[in-house]
Amino acid sequence: MRIDVAVTGGEAELRSLHDWLRRDPGTRHGAQVTLVRAEPSPGQMGVLTDVLQLITDNAWSAASFALALSTWRQTRPHGRRITVRRGDLTVDIDGGGDAELRRLVDALERPAAPEPEREPEPHRQGGGEGR
Repeated sequence: MRIDVAVTGGEAELRSLHDWLRRDPGTRHGAQVTLVRAEPSPGQMGVLTDVLQLITDNAWSAASFALALSTWRQTRPHGRRITVRRGDLTVDIDGGGDAELRRLVDALERPAAPEPEREPEPHRQGGGEGR
């Protein structure tokens, strides 16, 4: 499963969260955490933003991850909004309260929606000589 995490407050905050998650045993055990450039949303113009990307395996715990996010947020001098995306699912954490963390865990533990099947491309008739 791929999860993208964005944080308000700029690159320094994102790097701080990156370091925090890489040191957190619960997150580190079942996820690879990397900094990546996010692709802009369809129709969005502007500079690409940095995000954390987690690639998780079967040993990964959504609850441990949510707790690590909440604990990191509590160490920051100013509350930071954390946005977690998995596919088309987005969860924002503003206060880090129990209800928000439960919503995040529930969302991450929910099975991912299947990828839409691509329509086969029509086969072209002719010999390809431009007639």
